[in-house]
Amino acid sequence: MKKIQLILLLLIISGASYGQKLMLFGGDNHKEYLGCLNCSEYSSESVWNEYSSYGNEYNSKSIWNDYGTYGNEYSKYCPWNEYASAPPVIVDEDGNFYGYFTLNRSQSKRTQNEFFIYVLENYKLIRENFDEFVDELNL
Repeated sequence: MKKIQLILLLLIISGASYGQKLMLFGGDNHKEYLGCLNCSEYSSESVWNEYSSYGNEYNSKSIWNDYGTYGNEYSKYCPWNEYASAPPVIVDEDGNFYGYFTLNRSQSKRTQNEFFIYVLENYKLIRENFDEFVDELNL
């Protein structure tokens, strides 16, 4: 976890966070709200709050639910699917598009945010150490 701590610190310092609330939307036509990517771990909308609908590993709308539409790595809607054809999008409250939240490198409009790419590429490690990871975020 020391490596994760150092990387998180560097990413946060390098401006990986935004002043705007960044939200995930998935499903058909991206109409399903999947939570906030940069909200505090205490926010009921945060994907980093394990007690919220969006951070809970058992909720059907959570990207952390291995068996759900948005967390199952074989689902076309899942960010963890390297071949996802309909991954979630990242948008702010004004509707500005920040890219697709996906491991699929052939997705031309994949997010370029270093922190989000780190999360995508290390989601298994994050799932296994969720509490520790979230504690280090300091959102």
